[in-house]
Amino acid sequence: MAAVAAPQPPAQLITESWEALGTTALVRYAGPSEPAVRAAVEQELRAIDAAASRFSADSELSRLNAAAGRRMQVSRLLLEAVRLGIRAASITGGAVDPTLGQSLISVGYDRDFSQLTPVDGALPSVVSALRSLDADGLQARHGGIVVRRRQVPAWRRIELSEDPPSVRLPPGVSLDLGATAKALAADRAARAAHRALAGVSGGSDSPERERGVLVALGGDIATYGPAPAEGWQVHVTDDHRSSPAAPGQTVSIHTGALATSSIATRRWSHGGRAMHHILDPDDGGPVRTCWRTVSVAAATCADANIGSTAAIVLGARATEWLAEHGLPARLVALDGAVRAQGGWPE
Repeated sequence: MAAVAAPQPPAQLITESWEALGTTALVRYAGPSEPAVRAAVEQELRAIDAAASRFSADSELSRLNAAAGRRMQVSRLLLEAVRLGIRAASITGGAVDPTLGQSLISVGYDRDFSQLTPVDGALPSVVSALRSLDADGLQARHGGIVVRRRQVPAWRRIELSEDPPSVRLPPGVSLDLGATAKALAADRAARAAHRALAGVSGGSDSPERERGVLVALGGDIATYGPAPAEGWQVHVTDDHRSSPAAPGQTVSIHTGALATSSIATRRWSHGGRAMHHILDPDDGGPVRTCWRTVSVAAATCADANIGSTAAIVLGARATEWLAEHGLPARLVALDGAVRAQGGWPE
């Protein structure tokens, strides 16, 4: 008579978190604990910070922004990050624009968020920011504030080269890759952590030993490898630092990624006004939108983040755009009303 194996209890999940990239980094996987996993994530985060940080004077991105229109040789990682930023602009019709570095400085986001004066309480009032004009700029006046509109979007005029990897920005253009680069880092870190787990577990050619990984960088969450039987449990809310009891929804991820963008977090005071970090490409000021928070699921964290950020910027047009791209989403209106679409669980 054949023996029947007793069901195995679910493996304990190991969770480690620390501060990185101006947010909370978290890695989770089935035990036992493996120091190589966190080390692999930290290595990826150091690499993206050295390549794409707007706040480090010695980062590649800072040097590129200071190159004043000259072509600069860059690492493969920065080239990948810039290409992702251009892709984000292309598929969103410019709603997610990587060339708003100077605009972010204009609204006071000129240093790490931890060094800004935070704003709590009600959602911020927003104001169009004054953007400097370049040779291709056109002036428009809205409510007495001069804003800038380009004849040809600057992101379309960025020049990339593969051999050797190099980038040339239009003169006067400054990149900010904060959103897409962090999502890219989550994707890369999840892959690196999974490789580290496979190495200590005897290789991924042993399915019974393979363990999946979840990596979260604030609201950017990527997974790689098999999820626990019940899936990765994620509480979706305005602020990733909130407790599981905060208003929101707990969802289960089995594959892919999830990103949340919100104007209810990362708010600061500048010039006597409350600001947030998601800008309107048309005038460079914090976007006026009907959504306070949007969460999107996609195959990669980069795509999920592009979708969630675009939805905030697109406002009332977001639901149609998300449907066209087949992206499950949860949208929270300014008054707290929730809309789920595209297969997002109710």
